[in-house]
Amino acid sequence: MELRADYVVVGGGIAGLRALADLVGTGDILLLTKAGPTESNTGYAQGGIAAALGADDSPDLHRADTLAAGAGLCDDAAVDVLVQEGPAYVRQLIEWGVAFDRDADGQPALAREGAHSVRRVLHAHDTTGREIARALWARVEGAGRLRVIPEGRATGLIVEDGMVSGVRFVAADGTSGTARARSVLLATGGAGQVFRETTNPSIATGDGIGMAWRAGARVGDLEFVQFHPTVLSVPGQPRFLLSEALRGEGAHLINQAGERFMDRYDPAGELAPRDVVAVSMVREQVRTEAPVYLTLAHLDADAIRTRFPSIADACARAGLDLATERLPISPAAHYMCGGVETDLAGRTSLPGLFAAGEVACTGVHGANRLASNSLLEGLVFGARAAAAMRQAVRPAALRRAVEAREHITAHPHPEPDEVSTPDEMWRHAGLIRTAGGLADAVEATASLSAAYEARLGSGMSAAEWRAASLALVGHLVARAALRRTESRGGHRRADFPERDDLHWKIHIVEQKAAQRQR
Repeated sequence: MELRADYVVVGGGIAGLRALADLVGTGDILLLTKAGPTESNTGYAQGGIAAALGADDSPDLHRADTLAAGAGLCDDAAVDVLVQEGPAYVRQLIEWGVAFDRDADGQPALAREGAHSVRRVLHAHDTTGREIARALWARVEGAGRLRVIPEGRATGLIVEDGMVSGVRFVAADGTSGTARARSVLLATGGAGQVFRETTNPSIATGDGIGMAWRAGARVGDLEFVQFHPTVLSVPGQPRFLLSEALRGEGAHLINQAGERFMDRYDPAGELAPRDVVAVSMVREQVRTEAPVYLTLAHLDADAIRTRFPSIADACARAGLDLATERLPISPAAHYMCGGVETDLAGRTSLPGLFAAGEVACTGVHGANRLASNSLLEGLVFGARAAAAMRQAVRPAALRRAVEAREHITAHPHPEPDEVSTPDEMWRHAGLIRTAGGLADAVEATASLSAAYEARLGSGMSAAEWRAASLALVGHLVARAALRRTESRGGHRRADFPERDDLHWKIHIVEQKAAQRQR
């Protein structure tokens, strides 16, 4: 199967759909979605989308909160774009039919979440991402020059004369194909499945990062993985995210004795940044040798069930009442702050290749993402990427220096089923890391990745492609984490517990070494 289009978009989350909204009508477009056309990380975003729309808010306040959460590594220009342009794009969503919750005056109801100084999070109950995706999909669905290939797995980028000119993919029926285009947008979402414990859906396997790396694009900040602190942890039940909006509405974190403990670790208490809350929970578990919990029992039960209906249903399926019982929680991998390096227009280091959303590294999140900035990033930078894709192809304006250029080599290669990447990464590259554990993860994932990389394109099954992505991205994450000998944001080292601005207020950016001629 050989297809041609003006634009190829890989991924149907908020970044890809927002780009499509501006590309429709400007040329022939091909959308590849790994699952169904409405299945993405966006649909799992509960809390909301942050934008400075309140009377007591401003882009400057939103900027300050974003920079504080990012622990000294945010790109100032990227943050300015996000907070200055975000409100207009959110208002546009309302014009396009997104049904955000309203207050008594008919204005969008604004919630507060961790590390926000004011209430600025718009929400649609606790399924905000799903509602935004619905409206965006309704805007582009049925466009005459848009072709959608559902359950089409992108497997690689076509690079010719140093430029990306298309993608290789496998259709749902197993047929291999190519799609050539003048511009390709990676909007493939995150890589939470690299870790055994995650809030992400099964499709979040880091495919976009893997494809970009193999093609020679620069990737950066991969050591900064955000572990969401409040994930329902009931034996025998699926992990389920308990939105930060719960704490924004007054939920407490308590220990086995029923005592609130966050003030012991941070003056912001339950509304501290996610990285701080997650680490504080672990410290409290160690101190008390017992689990920790989330409770809303002190709040109005009916109001809680009305505000958070899907979370209440998930808790009920686990045999718990969201509004009245204490909920056992533990952290889980949630969001990649790094990814494929881009400029402010979504251009990558490879001409013709663009990236937006969680797969991209604009620098806007630094070392730790501010709550509810993820949907906003996809919205703003998805639109910016679409504008750039319509222009003549040119190199990106990337400013950070490349720190390393390495092959992935390790011998002997194990059989693929001998090592589980998610298990290795959770044990050795999870919330709290050490040199020894990270070295083990680097070695194990290098061997496994090399085994799969040697077989790419040889009739691999969907399960093998999945494992190849997990191994490669896991290796890149573990290797970056081993290099950074400090603790900052989503990267915590037990052997280097302090933040070190003197040596490490820098970005680790990598690029695959060119293959030598033999």
